[in-house]
Amino acid sequence: MKILALDIATKTGWKTETASGVWDLKPNRGESSGMRVVRFKSKVKEIIQIEGITQVSYERPAGANKSSIMAESEMIGVLIDLCIEMGVEYASYSANEIKKFATGKGNAGKPEMINAAVKLGYNPIDDNEADAIHLYLLTQKDLG
Repeated sequence: MKILALDIATKTGWKTETASGVWDLKPNRGESSGMRVVRFKSKVKEIIQIEGITQVSYERPAGANKSSIMAESEMIGVLIDLCIEMGVEYASYSANEIKKFATGKGNAGKPEMINAAVKLGYNPIDDNEADAIHLYLLTQKDLG
């Protein structure tokens, strides 16, 4: 099973078997907010094709920030449509599930998530990449 794990946001953390990182999808000056979705779809499609991804896992949106949840939900809709179109399985996990897996605490903070990734030998750019790393490992565990 070839996994792509995504912590979806304007700064999207991602992890595959061979690499990980963060995509900054913030629209440039003068661009519509829809460019975030266009860039996201393009990057996901490229990785699926290049790495032969068969499973995409993503963190479900949550929180009190309405605009963030709306933006993430738009990207998730595009992601699901793309997965169906390309014949790729997909699954979602809550932030609490990912945090509990990584640190043993469902309410771990960003520094704890980064430190947990470092302890595993990773060097995440930020908490978005750290979350994607842990989501990748959690998906791997769940798939056996």
